[in-house]
Amino acid sequence: MRVRVQAVVAMMALGLLSASIADAWAQQRKPPYYASIAASKARMRTGPGRNYPASWLYQRADLPVKVIEVYNDWRKVEDPDGTQGWMQVALMSPTRTGYIVGGIVELRDAPRGNARINWRAAPGVIGRISKCERGWCWFDVKGRAGYVEQNRIWGTDPGEEID
Repeated sequence: MRVRVQAVVAMMALGLLSASIADAWAQQRKPPYYASIAASKARMRTGPGRNYPASWLYQRADLPVKVIEVYNDWRKVEDPDGTQGWMQVALMSPTRTGYIVGGIVELRDAPRGNARINWRAAPGVIGRISKCERGWCWFDVKGRAGYVEQNRIWGTDPGEEID
């Protein structure tokens, strides 16, 4: 019994620690910056509070959003289509993701146009971005990864470098 109580207390402490780390991340960043939707369902609202009507329901975790304004624990965000509204910070993640725009893109094994093609991705595909430099980003779609020209994904600013 005593071991179970200690395990429960340890799990609660770990939960509080991870929540405080996420909250610290959310409080440090100055807009504009990119983030992603962490929840499988997230409502965008017309104002910074639950009393404002929902204008959109996102059902796509990892969708990149651009945070353009901060108000307490609410973030005014813009999605890849340019829609703007308010989202609770608890529904968001600092994980950098990107959204393929334009036509089909080629994920290459090196950051250059003549490198071997690993995969192809269609418009609207979402992947994680772990590194960007010299106009190319490492783009990972559930284990299928490669370099993509930075101007072919929404989720980074032109010329932005990510380590």
